[in-house]
Amino acid sequence: MHVHMIGVAGTGMGALAGLLRSAGHRVTGSDTAFYPPMGDVLRGWGVETLQGFDPAHLIEKPDLVVVGNVCRRDNVEARAAIDGGMRYASMPGTIDEMFLQTRPSFVVAGTHGKTTTSTLLAYLLHKVGKDPGFLVGGVPKDFNESFRVGAKDAPFVIEGDEYDSAFFEKTPKFWRYRPFAALLTSIEHDHVDIYPTMDSYRAAFVEFVKLIPEDGLLVAYAGDVEVRKIAAEAKCRVRYYALDTDDTGGISPEWQAALAAPEAGMQPFDLFFGGSSSGRIFSPLSGAHNVRNALGAIGLASEGANVSVKALTTALLGFGGVKRRQELRGTADGVRVYDDFAHHPTAVRETIAGIRARHPEGKLIAVFEPRSATASRRTHQDEYPEAFRSADVTVLAPVGRSEIAEGERLSVQTIAAAIHTAGRAAYTPTSIDDVVRVVLENAGRGDTILVMSNGAFGGIHDTLLAKLASRHAAARGVVTT
Repeated sequence: MHVHMIGVAGTGMGALAGLLRSAGHRVTGSDTAFYPPMGDVLRGWGVETLQGFDPAHLIEKPDLVVVGNVCRRDNVEARAAIDGGMRYASMPGTIDEMFLQTRPSFVVAGTHGKTTTSTLLAYLLHKVGKDPGFLVGGVPKDFNESFRVGAKDAPFVIEGDEYDSAFFEKTPKFWRYRPFAALLTSIEHDHVDIYPTMDSYRAAFVEFVKLIPEDGLLVAYAGDVEVRKIAAEAKCRVRYYALDTDDTGGISPEWQAALAAPEAGMQPFDLFFGGSSSGRIFSPLSGAHNVRNALGAIGLASEGANVSVKALTTALLGFGGVKRRQELRGTADGVRVYDDFAHHPTAVRETIAGIRARHPEGKLIAVFEPRSATASRRTHQDEYPEAFRSADVTVLAPVGRSEIAEGERLSVQTIAAAIHTAGRAAYTPTSIDDVVRVVLENAGRGDTILVMSNGAFGGIHDTLLAKLASRHAAARGVVTT
């Protein structure tokens, strides 16, 4: 089949293009630009790339045109496909048609932790020999790509994004994913550009849960009151998970973990299933939130795919993680530089706590760029100061969306003032160059820099590492060029 993709250079569309190529289809794709690394990656997968949006790209009349949600309804190429009577679909509609019709779909949904948890679930099923297919939003360190076709009768693991599908399909992506088994990690108001109220956001998850068939499975985090409410709407079997210290609202989770002190770069925890101990488990992922993610993935893999707990916990030891999720980008001049995708205040808080647990020594310098549609607005303004509580120094970059009206835009100055009032250091540089300068002035040997943004942040990670290396060389009297 010849599949043409409009807006192919986005992360999700690009991964789908690679998945379609792996399944044996011819794939062509258009976009405004093909910057590295995505352009090179697409061509390496055998995707034929076409510059710009132009009806001429459709002269060959592909069998299917996939329209990405980056396209507006006046996109000339999309309009030519639709008005010309060609068969067209959204990205999630294509995934449904091509990969989810005849195999069980394992969907990981929730406001936080989707990418790490879906990647871990796919990894665990792969390691125990289930040969799953998957499509996730990040880049797994244990696989060459963020997608895999897998065996035709094996589970297909997919990250359940609640964002809308396309201009002609204004419904959440995960409504198209035919969940047979699902994991629900958390529910907090997000994507305020398409869900203006908490009620509208909640409704998307209610309908998602109702899609799980009666013989299916929902694994739900019991420590979230919204998750508990929505899980109650499910007609399928529900299994809960939580830490032993979480407030579960009177629910007794079938899957439970008790944290132990970190050791040797690992996060140990005691695992309990159905009230019985499964022993001391070691996870390479740091932080309480990642133990919850691991607990949910183990629960879904065990009960949804009939895998022994022992096999899953043994496999967990080798998990390499996901790029841009607590990823150590490098160490220079004795300073560690981490990268993370966190942007919602809850994710910021948990990420900082996880890095602090991994490196209790030295200062922790949190560098944050509010860039997502939600983070750039004042929706969670009052929650951010507390989110940075575990950081010794907080550096807040300018808001990444200048088009947002002043009255709606997040005020990093107000957040910094609240952090100062609480007795901690906070800065609001006005440019990326100033961010780098402030961070370097505060960073010394043994310290940790944690950079958080859902964008590229101007390549600040590499800049920091290069300047730290130059500083170290200068201190040793080494001349660099």
